[in-house]
Amino acid sequence: MFSSVITPTPHVCLPSPRVIHPELRRTIRCSAASVSPRFDLKTYWTSLIKEIDQKLDKAIPVKYPEQIYESMRYSVLAKGAKRSPPVMCVAAYEIFGGNRLAAFPTACALEMVHAASLIHDDLPCMDDDPSRRGQPSNHTVFGVDMAILAGDALFPLGFRHIVSHTPKDLVPETRLLRVIAEIARAVGSTGMAAGQFLDLEGGPNAVDFVQEKKFGEMGQCSAVCGGLLAGASDDEIEHLRKYGRAVGVLYQMVDDIRDARLKSEEKEESKGKSKSYVSVYGVEKAMEVAEDLRSQAKKELDRLEIYGDKVLPLYSFVDYAADRDFSFEELV
Repeated sequence: MFSSVITPTPHVCLPSPRVIHPELRRTIRCSAASVSPRFDLKTYWTSLIKEIDQKLDKAIPVKYPEQIYESMRYSVLAKGAKRSPPVMCVAAYEIFGGNRLAAFPTACALEMVHAASLIHDDLPCMDDDPSRRGQPSNHTVFGVDMAILAGDALFPLGFRHIVSHTPKDLVPETRLLRVIAEIARAVGSTGMAAGQFLDLEGGPNAVDFVQEKKFGEMGQCSAVCGGLLAGASDDEIEHLRKYGRAVGVLYQMVDDIRDARLKSEEKEESKGKSKSYVSVYGVEKAMEVAEDLRSQAKKELDRLEIYGDKVLPLYSFVDYAADRDFSFEELV
């Protein structure tokens, strides 16, 4: 069994359990520092998705006005959703905390906020994306006006859900205030909204900022919220923040690299003027940055080695972000 100190396995790169396109094997060069001990992330993730889906279904019942709630549920409960923010939140909480029930309300709120941001990002006036999570975007089904309202409603519902459903005997109110402030910061004018603004403004010099704000913010917010709920120290929170930011950007960068390598169907140019990291700097440079991000994320987790096996899920998220060694079609 894994010891209390997390130490990467030297000199060996563990093979992926399924065949991967040879070009994609080069996406992130394998090194001793990038290899984590084995952890059954697929089972862990599957179990949490089922629990989170059940709780989200109860958290957003259809009420009057029905069409707003139907629009909200359409995006939040979309089949095939990875639930990455809530799963990361629960995993971070379990490093320091006890009963995961304490983390579920915040985890659900993160998924609501995430879905709201995607609804708004997909709008014709923003990224103008016709599909999301394997189904038509919210505005293509319910109309632009209803999509805006659904997104507007999901943000405050998430905050309310945290306050009204978190067990007070497990999480002090002072921690909840820090969690709410963290989420507000992540989605606000200096967080994800700033990333979307730069995405609309465009320019190659904006790509690093856009990557960090549009994709890194939700990762760091999810990890940090788990730590805050559990009462992690300020230093531990900072490690989670840097870890989550690196994983969030890494995940998107690998998506871009995979698209470029596989020469997938070209997506319709969005209204945002900025490019992906790959289109600006090229695949080879993106691969180098992705490898650095993988290393950075794991170095932050190394600072939490005193928690032993409890850190394994977060290590495994890093490897999944880089390797994609199972598909989410297998999970739903």
